[in-house]
Amino acid sequence: PRTGGEYVVYWMTAAGRLRWNFALDRAVSWAEELQRPLLIVEVIGCGGQWDCDRFHGFLLQGVQDHASQAAGCPVRYYPYLEARPGQAEKFLLALGRQACLVVTDDYPIALPSVATLPEKMPCRCEKVDGNGLLPIRAADRAFPTAYAFRRMLQRVLPEHLLAAPQADPLHGVRLPRLAELPAKLTRRWPPVSPDLAAVELSKLPIDHSVPPVPPVGGSAAAVSQWHGFLKQRLKTYHDSRNQPEAEWTSRLSPYLHFGQISTHEIFHDVARKEGWTPLRLAEKATGARAGWWGMSEAAEAYLDQLITWRELGFNGCTFLPDYDHYESLPDWARATLAKHAADPRPYVYSYDQFATAQTHDPLWNAAQVQLRTRGMIHNYLRMLWGKKILEWTPHPEEALETMIDLNNRYSLDGQDPNSYTGVFWILGRYDRAWGPERPIFGTIRFMSSANTARKYRVSNYINTYSPGPELASEEMSRDC
Repeated sequence: PRTGGEYVVYWMTAAGRLRWNFALDRAVSWAEELQRPLLIVEVIGCGGQWDCDRFHGFLLQGVQDHASQAAGCPVRYYPYLEARPGQAEKFLLALGRQACLVVTDDYPIALPSVATLPEKMPCRCEKVDGNGLLPIRAADRAFPTAYAFRRMLQRVLPEHLLAAPQADPLHGVRLPRLAELPAKLTRRWPPVSPDLAAVELSKLPIDHSVPPVPPVGGSAAAVSQWHGFLKQRLKTYHDSRNQPEAEWTSRLSPYLHFGQISTHEIFHDVARKEGWTPLRLAEKATGARAGWWGMSEAAEAYLDQLITWRELGFNGCTFLPDYDHYESLPDWARATLAKHAADPRPYVYSYDQFATAQTHDPLWNAAQVQLRTRGMIHNYLRMLWGKKILEWTPHPEEALETMIDLNNRYSLDGQDPNSYTGVFWILGRYDRAWGPERPIFGTIRFMSSANTARKYRVSNYINTYSPGPELASEEMSRDC
């Protein structure tokens, strides 16, 4: 560290919270050791391919939370909203010239506007992994299946379970205060107003065709959503999570994606509710989905989603250099898709028809309308949504491009390692070959709207998210 620097910077990126945050813990520790003020900087850039009013609005609601939480703490919180691509990098480099060091979040998907910035910093820059319960680099390779990853996790995770960030890292901290940043910095890069009504998103060079939607962003909303699920729905999660009309999932994926709630906090609360201790862990790492934790069936089903499947995505995005390319699919999946690439499609739709939910299938249309108007799709229906795009697109590579673009453009948890897990699972990643071999799909796992409607109640879901009069009267049984 530059011991003569004026402050320690925590550059908040992936962990958009002031609670349960390893990187903030590290920054506080450095500020205490060096006896320098702590400057918490949050930058919202505008150089990303899918930047839009929806994501900016969600992030700005988080800024409002952070400004309120930091007001009574011995730190300076400085939120900056980039008005033109390139401004954020110049601002952060200027801060680095006066800093003792910069601490930021480690994340396997680089932020587009500042991807290489840590290496350019004119001072020490540390990246801290606070993504999940298992440190990303506790593994040394990408795993081909959830079973293989789960087995490794069950073997390695116990030594990390007791390492948790501080629930309230700014409580009781005594640090010198940074009264103001130099005027030459604040004039050139003024902070964004915590009064969101004063923020004019329409003037930013982002996509204004994707408007903000419920839910509300920010740490306070994330914790409220989590506590509601923990108290009311977790106990029957294993039975009801796949029912689209029940809406029994936690609906935390947007908050986890933007870092507004921590996996550590969620796990801590589940363990406390279950009266759990590490002594209840199974002795052998079998890779089984249930029984290893020694918790209730509902809690174990939820933790398998939160930890195994979510952190499998972080593992893939870390160790697969082409994680978002078609070529990263398993050999067997690419081979079977290539074998059936020329098979006739029962329907073929353009990107615009998919985006505006103009297909023959009422259930698929409803899922796409939910994506556009709520920023998410029910977990089970997201799988069906992707399978039908594969079936109704001329080529599997084009289907992948369509899925990635629609998901990253509209979903509040788009551009997330876990989202890429879901999209690529549609085409066989983390799955296995399934028989019988079918047209178009080959041995890729098949799903249909008709089978889904037989297994789960969907009529009210379709009515809720109907795009209007259907364009065709084909029966859903056409998908059988």
